[in-house]
Amino acid sequence: MKLYFSIILTLLALLSCKEDKSGMEINYAYIGGEIINPTTNYVVLLKSEVAIDTIKLDGRNRFLYKVHDLKEGLYSFRHGDEYQMILLEPQDSILFRLNTLDFDESLVFTGKGAKKNNYLINEFLENEIEEKYILRLCQLTPTVYQNHIDSLKTIKVKKYKTFISKYETSPLFEKIAQANIDYNYYSSKEVYPFVHYGKNKNAVLKSLPEDFYDYRKNINYNDDFSVHYYKYNKFLEHSFSNISLKEHSAHSDDKHFDRYSLCYNLDRLKLIDSLVTNTSVKDELLYEFAINYISKNKNIENNNIVLKSYLDKTKSEKGKEKMISFTNSLNNLKNGSSLPNIKLIDYDNVELDINSIIDATTVISFWSHTFHKHFKDNHKKIKELKIKYPEVVFITINIDNYGLEKTKKSLKRNKFVFKNEYVFKNPKKAAKTFVIHPMTKALIIDKNKKIVNNHTNIFSIKFEKQLLDLINR
Repeated sequence: MKLYFSIILTLLALLSCKEDKSGMEINYAYIGGEIINPTTNYVVLLKSEVAIDTIKLDGRNRFLYKVHDLKEGLYSFRHGDEYQMILLEPQDSILFRLNTLDFDESLVFTGKGAKKNNYLINEFLENEIEEKYILRLCQLTPTVYQNHIDSLKTIKVKKYKTFISKYETSPLFEKIAQANIDYNYYSSKEVYPFVHYGKNKNAVLKSLPEDFYDYRKNINYNDDFSVHYYKYNKFLEHSFSNISLKEHSAHSDDKHFDRYSLCYNLDRLKLIDSLVTNTSVKDELLYEFAINYISKNKNIENNNIVLKSYLDKTKSEKGKEKMISFTNSLNNLKNGSSLPNIKLIDYDNVELDINSIIDATTVISFWSHTFHKHFKDNHKKIKELKIKYPEVVFITINIDNYGLEKTKKSLKRNKFVFKNEYVFKNPKKAAKTFVIHPMTKALIIDKNKKIVNNHTNIFSIKFEKQLLDLINR
């Protein structure tokens, strides 16, 4: 593998020199690599969430692609449902190698432009670890908490300055790297009131130092440069949730904050509409908050109210179409209704109706090859639950369209049994019917094939109580 990459890098260097000397083309970049355990036979390259090209893998699951008329900046490449960002600048020649079983953690870049991208991916992975640490820190008092996250930021700034002093970097890379540090820090500030153990969020907000959110004065909520940047968008989600909390508290008498209250969620959509003028930013935020509320709420009337609020504010016709379809499908899955009779295929390749296998209290959960950690965690959790609740049937369905043999291999490789394991005959139709969002979603069905809970999570602390309530009826 190392020899292969060395040969390719040498060829890329020779091609670059030839092109530079001829003066034919300057604004280009090469991107290539190898996918271990591919879930599809192609990679999609995107800029600003618009697909540039679909690149097929060769017989060794490798590819090489030249980007002509390069517009420098952040690109993304997708494989299956996984994706990652990459910074491309003129005359970069970047190769990567990754294993889909450990997508982000296995990703390593080589070639011209690799150092900046390895820096950025390492920052991404460190931030993922840091987020869990931040959740624990949020239980500290505001001043102590601020001291901790200030220290974390200082360490990152020092690391960043060391990097730019050691390697030649561009103004674009420096702008992105600094934004990564800043928005990560700002997000840590914005999540504090929500994660802090106090249920009276208004009291938590009042306990914060006066300068706690001073940085908001300099925030551009319509930043064209950062509109497709993950950290910027996550910050905006946290920020609008937090600012809406203050707005909501001003006219709400609720002492205990409920993030799924209709009033709070309408306040948040209204605030976004009033502060954000950039259509791309606004549409993305409105969609994320509306679909998150509707997917977890069980009140059809409230779902329709949020849907109307979303439709009134968004300019995205595609978003409107998806949200209407999503809400209608979810409303059809209301508690007490009959389970839709979707076609399944078992691991003996026998086609059957889902209702034909339900004659007892049943839990239906889902998995996908592209969410490998969830796949393993889900099956391990079900194994525990089967022992605790032998009277309950646990059905697990793979939602992919990769064929029966691939799912069998995945189960065999992880030593999971085939019993009560299925795939959808028509995955796209079934995913829409069951409104599988997010992947952790599960359904509880009674022995009469009626939906008891249309959106639960087997990892939730509330799940076993929900199960026991049905068993003890």
